[in-house]
Amino acid sequence: MAGSTNRSSMRGGRSRRAMADINVVPYIDVMLVLLVIFMVTAPLVAPSIVNLPTVGGAAPQQQTPPVVVNIRADGKMSVRYKDDAGGAEQEQQMTRADLNNFVTEREASHPDQPVVIAADKTVQYDAVMKVMSDLKARGVKRVGLLVKSQ
Repeated sequence: MAGSTNRSSMRGGRSRRAMADINVVPYIDVMLVLLVIFMVTAPLVAPSIVNLPTVGGAAPQQQTPPVVVNIRADGKMSVRYKDDAGGAEQEQQMTRADLNNFVTEREASHPDQPVVIAADKTVQYDAVMKVMSDLKARGVKRVGLLVKSQ
């Protein structure tokens, strides 16, 4: 009797617990499949394209030709511009003081005309920046640098 009670107490002594573990392996598999799907389809989505409306009677705006300030390797400057009367292109040799006077007069008659600086690549950066700062000080709103494409 003693032996039988001992065996039954071993089996009956353990209580069965509820299993509280969740198997997450299938969830990870689903997540990885979704990740692969999104990675494959993301480059295929076309970026948004804006279709601009058209206007039948729109006239193109006239763009004023720029005044071109040439700075050569020897430091001499010349200004190339189109004349108002005949539209003929003119070029004049100038010093920095002459350039300042020319730009002041030109800005009074053509306030929105752009000025482009075309400098030789051997000209020092400082000389180009001085001309650019002079142009900005004289009230030129649009100053640019002319470059050659490779």
